[in-house]
Amino acid sequence: MDAVTYPTAEVQDFIEENLIPLRVNYDAAPHAADFNIKWTPTLITLDTDGSEHHRTLGFLSSGELVAALLLGLGKVKYDSDDFAPALEFFEKVLANHPKSSATPEALFLRGVTRYKNTQEASHLKEAFKELQKTYPTSDWTKRAEPYDLL
Repeated sequence: MDAVTYPTAEVQDFIEENLIPLRVNYDAAPHAADFNIKWTPTLITLDTDGSEHHRTLGFLSSGELVAALLLGLGKVKYDSDDFAPALEFFEKVLANHPKSSATPEALFLRGVTRYKNTQEASHLKEAFKELQKTYPTSDWTKRAEPYDLL
């Protein structure tokens, strides 16, 4: 990823503006064991307390990497019940990376976050309908299927 992904301006700017990167080799003690890193690249999004919220494994293009990092940042906010910023991150994935492998999960989590923020079940059903239309074979569509009964 050093030769292809990280040198792109999009990735460099995103990381500089949003993250504190730390590189750990898969065999570097104690961090590799602490975070169960078995292969590189493994990208883990942590909160300020060091708790993991998102993980990707393998090489990603610059667009896929930024989408995965946006999703991870959204999950940090979602997991801490900070819904407005979580929605902003999920919306950025959907708007800027609609073909990314992170997009179905961002769409699912946007619906769940909207529901948790408003207690309106219609957000869950809307998420399922959009997943069903746009990503019919996604695991996230399957996970959202019960929302169609609402």
